[in-house]
Amino acid sequence: MNTYNPYMSLPGITTEEMAFLHQATNDLTDTQKQSFFLAYSGKRKSPQDILIFTLLGFIGIAGVQRFITGQVVLGIFYFFTAGFCFIGTIVDLINHTSIALEYNKKMAFESFQIAKMGV
Repeated sequence: MNTYNPYMSLPGITTEEMAFLHQATNDLTDTQKQSFFLAYSGKRKSPQDILIFTLLGFIGIAGVQRFITGQVVLGIFYFFTAGFCFIGTIVDLINHTSIALEYNKKMAFESFQIAKMGV
């Protein structure tokens, strides 16, 4: 039995994310799983990255974490309101793991579609 788990090499992976990935790739062949992993590892963001980008909000560049997760309108709003007067930035600082997980789930779905198409 092959016990190698490629997801363990992803930086900052949580047990919740790993369980989600195992469930999402359960029906894929080994070749499709490799394709999924390559696509997903290039797209995902680690919670530590989101944390660092959120901390930039305290030195005047609020909203970067929202831009890199594809939430451009919210990122612009954060930028021009100083992260909702720092309240939104503090909330994002507390919830950086869930922001990363939400984004990574979207990227897992896209990567799954790529793997199923055989690209």
